[in-house]
Amino acid sequence: MAKSALSFVCQNCGAAYNRWQGKCESCGEWNTLAEEDTTGATSMPVSIRSKRKGRTFALESLSGKSQDAPRLSSGMAELDRVTGGGFVRGSVLLVGGDPGIGKSTLLTQTTSLLARAGHRAVYISGEEAIAQVRLRAERLGLADAPVQLASETSVEDIVSTLSEGAVPRLIVIDSIQTMWTDTVESAPGTVTQVRASAQALIRFAKKSGAAIILVGHVTKDGQIAGPRVVEHMVDAVLSFEGEGSQQFRILRAVKNRFGPTDEIGVFEMTGLGLREVTNPSELFLSERDLGTPGTAVFAGIEGTRPVLVELQALVAPTSLGTPRRAVVGWDPSRLSMVLAVLEAHCGVKLSGHDVYLNVAGGLRIHEPAADLAAAAALVSSLTNAPLPTDAVYFGEISLSGVVRPVAQTAARLKEAAKLGFGRAVLPESARGEVGGDAGLTLNAVGGLTSLVAEIAARGLKGNRESAASVPIPDTREKNATPARFRRQEG
Repeated sequence: MAKSALSFVCQNCGAAYNRWQGKCESCGEWNTLAEEDTTGATSMPVSIRSKRKGRTFALESLSGKSQDAPRLSSGMAELDRVTGGGFVRGSVLLVGGDPGIGKSTLLTQTTSLLARAGHRAVYISGEEAIAQVRLRAERLGLADAPVQLASETSVEDIVSTLSEGAVPRLIVIDSIQTMWTDTVESAPGTVTQVRASAQALIRFAKKSGAAIILVGHVTKDGQIAGPRVVEHMVDAVLSFEGEGSQQFRILRAVKNRFGPTDEIGVFEMTGLGLREVTNPSELFLSERDLGTPGTAVFAGIEGTRPVLVELQALVAPTSLGTPRRAVVGWDPSRLSMVLAVLEAHCGVKLSGHDVYLNVAGGLRIHEPAADLAAAAALVSSLTNAPLPTDAVYFGEISLSGVVRPVAQTAARLKEAAKLGFGRAVLPESARGEVGGDAGLTLNAVGGLTSLVAEIAARGLKGNRESAASVPIPDTREKNATPARFRRQEG
């Protein structure tokens, strides 16, 4: 009989230790080590395992013809955009998101659309009873869809049931943290159980050709709970993002072996479920406050799709020793860099002000092209000078204050012109990429100093008292110092 082997496994990263300790040395988390029995995976005696001979397999060359992977359309264009055109046969997808964000709603609609199209779709819930899933389907108006439901957590029972009859085209497992297998002896939700259950389901998908979607819980910092190795085992990892107070939902591909990883799908949460948004820019800009200081429209790119979104900034005098820097939807370190450039090269004194920056609509921006729009919104709020309502901004700011060009300038301008914008503030070197067919008035800036001077001059005309703290830089010098600004004032 095999000797029982106990180890302490980190429930956050999967690292194993032979004794308990308060902090995991691999991921740095505290109180995440749990005692688990690791005998199940190695219960076969060593003498028997050493006598097993490996089987031979065929080797192929690189010059062979590769057929395109057959895909199954989900019936939702936004979901197909993120997955790369649909579900690939035998693929396994991992979908993560905050509780209540709409993961179960999205997958219920997807399975219902496939079932109505004549495909066998199976929805297995380990967290809800069948009656609860039916209530959701009735609320969404999908009760008549021929989706096969089950409430089960045993992986062996699930694989045995799905192996009978026709192979399902799509299987939803909600969620992987509730599954358990007999091959290991530990509680459901532990690192060992999640890894073993995911491996068994992935093996079934590759063998049968069915596409499987695994729903994963997330931790308090937004990472998918469980061992990191599960994200390496699956073919695609999708993140369902959004704020609970906003009706917008963003589906983003973090990893995708069969498609791009920079595409997003935009949905709107309604009383009848998730509705696809074919024109995200129009939705993000639908509730703009025209003529308000501190707001700028950024022309960004998400994958192959141009997206226009509003950046909102608030700069207010602080009563604290250390000013606050709060940002939602953008990289905080990027905001700190823009503030440093404004103070070092443009003479904008922000060390005594609290700074707040928000991306409207719940969208998260990852590209550095938003630097110019963020800087324009910050200076506009400080000087109380409203920016032109028909202008869009995009460009990357370097540490020297120079505005650098960004990719896909023509696509950004085309989207802005389609939504009725009349002008664009863009890098000087990007003017040659557009030509004269942009349809907008182009205001090319070579350095951040000239843009700050223009906004400050507008603020001085409207309200001299609120703009007195921002000097008007000398646009003849690309990178003037704050000392020169003080001499000009004197």
